[in-house]
Amino acid sequence: MSIVKHLNGLKLLPLPKRQSSSKKDYIVTGIFASLIGTYLDLYFVGKGLYEFPKRPLPEIFTINIGFTIVGLPVSIILLLYFLSRLTKWGRITVILLVSLLMAVFEKFAEVLGLFQHGDDWKHLYTSLGYLLFLIIITVFFHWLKRK
Repeated sequence: MSIVKHLNGLKLLPLPKRQSSSKKDYIVTGIFASLIGTYLDLYFVGKGLYEFPKRPLPEIFTINIGFTIVGLPVSIILLLYFLSRLTKWGRITVILLVSLLMAVFEKFAEVLGLFQHGDDWKHLYTSLGYLLFLIIITVFFHWLKRK
């Protein structure tokens, strides 16, 4: 037989508030980024603005599913992990820099034959598109952290 005594002087600390992001927040945001990237690629490829000459399973998919299913979410998760350690102005600076660099990476992908644009495409569209995309992803990630 056990006897349990009540400790009157025991003061329990409240549970700590959630201060940092959980792995789940990163994974959910990566999946969200993958979905947005997939639908945007489907739309723009469908409109003929760009195409992916070299892609996995070309007889099935018109987009590069390797990038949208693996490359994009992994890149976003790593970027968010890095951004979470910066100040607000540091995050803004890195997002702007990454957005500008995406146009450079896009040109490199064209040289490798992985990517091809229509005649009306301007690489400024890529930088502005990634800027908007990264802002949406970052806002979504911070929204998840608050929930």
